[in-house]
Amino acid sequence: MKKGTKENPWQLKTPPLSAEYEMYLDVKDDKEVIVCTVGKTVLLYDARCLSDLHNMLKEHGDWMELGAADEQKPAKEGTVEAWGRSENNPVGGWYGLKKGLRGRFGMYIPPLMEELGLVELEHNAKNNRMRAK
Repeated sequence: MKKGTKENPWQLKTPPLSAEYEMYLDVKDDKEVIVCTVGKTVLLYDARCLSDLHNMLKEHGDWMELGAADEQKPAKEGTVEAWGRSENNPVGGWYGLKKGLRGRFGMYIPPLMEELGLVELEHNAKNNRMRAK
């Protein structure tokens, strides 16, 4: 059975390996999305983020800090989280699609990219980084 479907989601852990969650691809409002379920909370991300982030990391050419933050908190400059909500990224803003829950891009997307073989990801207690393969 194909992984990454609603019936067979990816089972992932946050970069510090401290929490489990699941993700799968779906279509919502004619847009391919990544559905991320953390406990009872459901987040949505534009699926385009996988290729866009991978391309940005390849251009960056080095490790980049994740910098995960909730939507209501500012993202540390120069981090994956800051890029995931920047007006200068390919979608011109948030990859998170659910108002109020658009943050945490730097927490939940990197482990999926690691699972897909696109990146190397650190698994320290905090201040984790990633880079393109």
